[in-house]
Amino acid sequence: MATTLQGKRIAFLAADGVEEVEYVQPREAVEKAGATAELVSLKPGTIRAFNHLDPSKPYDVDVTVAEADAGRYDGLVLPGGVANPDFLRTDPDAVRFVRAFFDAGKPVGVICHGPWTLVEADVVRGRRITSWPSLRTDLVNAGATWVDEPCVTDNGLVSSRKPDDLPAFCAKIVEEFAEGPH
Repeated sequence: MATTLQGKRIAFLAADGVEEVEYVQPREAVEKAGATAELVSLKPGTIRAFNHLDPSKPYDVDVTVAEADAGRYDGLVLPGGVANPDFLRTDPDAVRFVRAFFDAGKPVGVICHGPWTLVEADVVRGRRITSWPSLRTDLVNAGATWVDEPCVTDNGLVSSRKPDDLPAFCAKIVEEFAEGPH
């Protein structure tokens, strides 16, 4: 049975420095499943993606996080990259936006360094999660149980470690977005 996201709207929260493959592949996966994807960011215009530490292509921002309403979306994806989540976690509107998805029980996908924003939003306490290994201490200190697995799901929160995990991550976020709020 194919999973469909027809009629669903998924927010991708990212800023300059987003790891390109961690933005592009999940976006392609949800769009292929029928969802409308929107890039939400800190400023209007474009953001610059990176391939590891090398600058890559710009991507058009659909709406700023200051103007975005989490209530308009059925799910959220937080791609990684080292700089991207560091910019997001210091922005009060981004933190508010992320927290709103958890308050509503909506599914969220996060990969690599993306959980830094979850730590700032104080939404990982009591959850099982994975990430890029260097975030382990931050997540444990924020009350999460950190595990080293390719893809972890905890009550609508899907997490993965790195680009190699994208096939499992993409399949699981589509499944969780199709299920809806938890």
